[in-house]
Amino acid sequence: MRTLVVLPTYDEAGNIDDVLRRTRIALEDVEILVVDDGSPDGTADLAERTGAEIGGVHVLRRPAKAGLGTAYLDGFQRAIAGGYDVVCEMDADLSHDPAMLPALVSAVEHGAELVIGSRYVSGGRIPNWSWRRRLLSRWGNRYAAAMLGLGINDSTSGFRAYSVKALADTDLAQTRADGYGFQIELVYRFVKRNRRIVEIPIDFADRQHGESKMSGRIVREALVLVTGWALRDMVTGRRFRHQQ
Repeated sequence: MRTLVVLPTYDEAGNIDDVLRRTRIALEDVEILVVDDGSPDGTADLAERTGAEIGGVHVLRRPAKAGLGTAYLDGFQRAIAGGYDVVCEMDADLSHDPAMLPALVSAVEHGAELVIGSRYVSGGRIPNWSWRRRLLSRWGNRYAAAMLGLGINDSTSGFRAYSVKALADTDLAQTRADGYGFQIELVYRFVKRNRRIVEIPIDFADRQHGESKMSGRIVREALVLVTGWALRDMVTGRRFRHQQ
């Protein structure tokens, strides 16, 4: 199956060469789209240099930071227009192990429409997180699952594979959120369409180079959006419950 891996980047010069090479090793025939938001550290130039050596790397240069959600949407539209079968998303900081990509793609090949690399199913691990960070993440996922009837353990995970056919049948232009909220919104919309969603366990590692892009604004956005969607569903009587 033709597969595109989308890597949003901003100031990932310390990671980009490694993640591109490891992705090429994991999936020899994969194509990679780096969506760079005008990184001042030269991430896009480094990606093009590595791409010229390993092949199959495309760089989409955006003029400034426009958000994780819009970066993925640009990548998804490229996958749809390019006739790909599978599109994967993952962080460029190596918190997501490219060696897990074949398992994600295989699950789509076997009928899943969204495959989530999950930290919160049996076998999933976050070895280096503080208890505070772990608590915030688990609470956020449980809150989203309970409020929206998702039936998903890790709806905020950004390590995923989508069926491009299923994405093409989703009105991506209506997607509002960014960051964690973007990940939750796509799960929510797939649940409403009764898409087949599968979670597989992953190890999530902290970045070794650069700074985290997570912020309080992103967490607050996700909380507000989830609460708003849940209230709307309660008022309209359109409550969903996903069964895995």
